[in-house]
Amino acid sequence: MGTALSSLLGSSGSPSEDSPSSSESSRVSTFHSAPTWQLHFNSVKETPKLMVIDFSASWCGPCKFMEPFLKEMAAKFTEVEFVKLDVDELPDVAQEFGVQAMPTFVLVKQGKEVDRVVGAQKNELEKKVEKNKG
Repeated sequence: MGTALSSLLGSSGSPSEDSPSSSESSRVSTFHSAPTWQLHFNSVKETPKLMVIDFSASWCGPCKFMEPFLKEMAAKFTEVEFVKLDVDELPDVAQEFGVQAMPTFVLVKQGKEVDRVVGAQKNELEKKVEKNKG
């Protein structure tokens, strides 16, 4: 996956970024352009669905550590939407959410932050998703 991320880092606004990408084995969506992310975020604001936004970076060791766990959680909590954003690709979005460390997981409902977990804290993240999903 590192080579896929590396190839994407240099391109901002290519046609392939018009829709969220999602690997076949995962329910975690990834966005590579701010306009596409904004459209998606605005559409989700209208629903009561919990969204977990994983702010990470390709060079971040703890982020890589959390990736398999995030995929497991996405498979377990099918009523929750999981999104991964690279802070180097979307720095304005990271700034908008006040992200200062990676990984940061922001839990959002109807466009508003309801909780957050900073750092590679699997148990804490799972507890907060469980608490806020309903």
